[in-house]
Amino acid sequence: MRYVLAAQSNADRLNEQDGAHSGRPPARDSLSAIAPLLRVRPELQEVCRFAAQWKTVHEAESPGWAQFHIVTKGSCRLELQGGKCFELEAGNLLLLSHGDAHVVRSVRGGRSPDAQVRIESNNAIRIKTNTHGESDTELICGRLRFEEIPSSLVVAALPKTILLSLGTEQLLGRLSMLVQMIEEELKAARPGGAAVATDLASAMFVVMLSAHFEQAQSSSDLMKLLATPASARAVNAMLNDPARGWTLDELAAESHVSRATLVRTFQKAAGIAPLAFLTELRLGLAQQSLTATNASLMKVAVAVGYDSGSAFARAFKRRFGISPSKLRSLHQKSDD
Repeated sequence: MRYVLAAQSNADRLNEQDGAHSGRPPARDSLSAIAPLLRVRPELQEVCRFAAQWKTVHEAESPGWAQFHIVTKGSCRLELQGGKCFELEAGNLLLLSHGDAHVVRSVRGGRSPDAQVRIESNNAIRIKTNTHGESDTELICGRLRFEEIPSSLVVAALPKTILLSLGTEQLLGRLSMLVQMIEEELKAARPGGAAVATDLASAMFVVMLSAHFEQAQSSSDLMKLLATPASARAVNAMLNDPARGWTLDELAAESHVSRATLVRTFQKAAGIAPLAFLTELRLGLAQQSLTATNASLMKVAVAVGYDSGSAFARAFKRRFGISPSKLRSLHQKSDD
């Protein structure tokens, strides 16, 4: 990520407190430690400007792609297949983490037909509109490519939809600023504006996840673990040193709770024991390394805590149903 985000998450504050008591430098927060698993490539697709009645259909994305809509003016309705609907208004940002098919339409009802939507272009900025005059509703629409294969630990843990309001006090100083900068770049349509807006969208995604973690309302196991102080400390310790031979006693000490409390916390949030989660995390990191680097299989194994290449291969195949060497071979072929 090219942008350093100044906002502090709960994990940041916990790490600073830990460092102050132990004399150690603060460890990275959990979100920063997870960042290598996210590796997103944002793509701003279009600026939408609509009036009266309108409808746009968005097909399902290929695995590994997410879609997002930012409402900058007016209101609209987003309908997912299966009937779930979201009423969106200016200041709302909706991320469809798995790129599900959906329809975005005007809120206004009536019998008159939808106005015809046309595509315009302005200095590499694609504009979708149905009006030659003033618009009622405006959106910034785009998608995010997760650079890792779809079964990535973190990507798989994301809920299908993340809805945030940019008007809340918590997000006002972060997401609102980024969205405003993106909107200004796109409206000005200056040379290079699309590239600048894309980099800003990358930073926006990290801030979205940070805010999502802090809300502590996610249904995903990983998010719940990161939102609970004791388990967040343990996850953070694992992320910062996955190769270490962690024991339950050591993780409990890092978390400032008893062994029993730590186990209960993990079981309640994720239905998994701390050391079982460590295994999942290690294999997820290994999976990322195999597809993103040319490191030898043994080097990958050692980096995530396996002293034996054969033990690593067995654990990897048991988890993903494919050997590490086969996964790398398939990934290399797909890149050719």
